[in-house]
Amino acid sequence: MTTDQKPRTDEELRVLAERAGRELEDAPALEILRWAVDTFGAEFCVTSSMEDAVVAHLASRVRPGVDVVFLDTGYHFPETIGTRDAVAAVLDVNVRTLTPRQTVAEQDAEYGPRLHDRDPDLCCALRKVRPLEEGLEDYRAWATGLRRDESPTRANTPVVGWDEKRRKVKVSPIARWTQDDVDAYVAEHGVLTNPLLMDGYASIGCAPCTRRVLEGEDARAGRWAGRAKTECGLHG
Repeated sequence: MTTDQKPRTDEELRVLAERAGRELEDAPALEILRWAVDTFGAEFCVTSSMEDAVVAHLASRVRPGVDVVFLDTGYHFPETIGTRDAVAAVLDVNVRTLTPRQTVAEQDAEYGPRLHDRDPDLCCALRKVRPLEEGLEDYRAWATGLRRDESPTRANTPVVGWDEKRRKVKVSPIARWTQDDVDAYVAEHGVLTNPLLMDGYASIGCAPCTRRVLEGEDARAGRWAGRAKTECGLHG
């Protein structure tokens, strides 16, 4: 564990992450998470949008009580907050909720109402990117639920990589999974999922910037619909 070792430099972590990405490319998700837990111990966490609890469930099997970090932007659907509360109650994890520096009302007072309509990049930066960067300060590695099949922008997601912007190791244990793989895992283990997934939503973010997807659209098409924007900034 890193707690018993001399802290690694950023360059050492980058080399470690890139090597692990190559060596674990074909490994099962549990093995990838086991590597992360064995390597980083308490300096490893899972981030979750509470679209589902698949990665949190996987990680809890490897490290019971693992930290699961959730960003409460102030704009979430009630179903998303309910999923977070259910995950905290049912799984053997420690849910940590991060919040932006400003409430929605305070942001409205400074920038004007409905910033998400006028400048969604700035809104995401204030309500997602900055809080996550501050919340990840205690960790050297973090896990995400990114999958390559979700959209073209995620097609090259490594199972383990180096997050240059945050100077941390980024683990995506289900990067190679398909939606069928996710559905099978959820069914086998009774994993909690956001009720909105059964109501036409394929990717769930903040309520003002998320819509149901149409037949034939990719999973991310319902996010910032009608705009060139496809990512909030957390993943590139």
